[in-house]
Amino acid sequence: MSQPTAAAGTAPATMRAVVVTRPGGLEALEIKDVPVPVRKPGWVRIKVKAFGVNESEVTTRKGESDPEVTYPRVPGIEGVGVVDEASGLRPGQQVATMMGNMGCSYDGAYAQYVTVPATQVIPFETSLPWDLVGALPEMFQTAYGSLTRGLDLKAGQTLLIRGGTSTVGLSAAGIAKDLGATVLSTTRSEARARELRAAGVDHPLVDNGTVADQVRELMPDGVDAALELVGCSVLPDTLHTVRRHGTVCFTGALAGQWTIPDFSPFMIPGGVRLTSYGGEAADLPADVFAHQLQAIAAGRLNVPVAKVYHGLEQVRDAQADLESGATPGKHVVVLDD
Repeated sequence: MSQPTAAAGTAPATMRAVVVTRPGGLEALEIKDVPVPVRKPGWVRIKVKAFGVNESEVTTRKGESDPEVTYPRVPGIEGVGVVDEASGLRPGQQVATMMGNMGCSYDGAYAQYVTVPATQVIPFETSLPWDLVGALPEMFQTAYGSLTRGLDLKAGQTLLIRGGTSTVGLSAAGIAKDLGATVLSTTRSEARARELRAAGVDHPLVDNGTVADQVRELMPDGVDAALELVGCSVLPDTLHTVRRHGTVCFTGALAGQWTIPDFSPFMIPGGVRLTSYGGEAADLPADVFAHQLQAIAAGRLNVPVAKVYHGLEQVRDAQADLESGATPGKHVVVLDD
């Protein structure tokens, strides 16, 4: 039996949203009164409760994103909230959404309401606070998708995370430990090694540009899998940390280098596999998200939240803090009723 359709007309005619009319600095993030989006067939309208702030939204604001981004645009590639109007979902159902060109080719979650395709909506039930749940969708989808679809990580295997103090790196460490893996993870700062320990990392490593020798001292045959988040500048070294028939998954480029000039397939060590992960909401199934929420509630999984901001008025502060990099972890904006 299908669930009831959420009643139409529960939302007001207008809402407050952060709008980028044209690319620019933080002043380009303007709070405006705009019409509440009308739900299209096969889409869901969500009353937004919280959203994470991401690097891609900074590039959208600056005009450095994908060419498909047009202005004016409401940014926001992820959000959590409750169903306002939909077919097949009950009114008030807790949901998460992310990716799928949200905030790029159509308006995103920096608003009181957002409409998204039903295929990128993840229903859930939790008593965890919105500021915590709001940190999760994009971060956990990327981490979980990289570990499963990208690396097919299994209990008892060893994993290297290159770029371990990033939000995805910290999330991947927690998820990998929950899966039963042994985790090695890198940081460029000796002082942040304790942060990796707190996230459950078994072997924190200080990355000076090469870590293959350090990994081989711990695991002479190499690790089973490696998650590359730093980028192509260190990818050749990461490839040498993995055992024969192990896999490296390229997911991010924190150092900014996405390509390798004059790339040759022969730079990949014999027998080592190289793949990549981009991912969409479907890579974080509802049952997996439910398990992660339960693990957080039970204290088995930590969420790296840097700071919580209240209201759209603090979005500029959130983006400024994210750009500064002074506070590690996820920056989350909560919309108070």
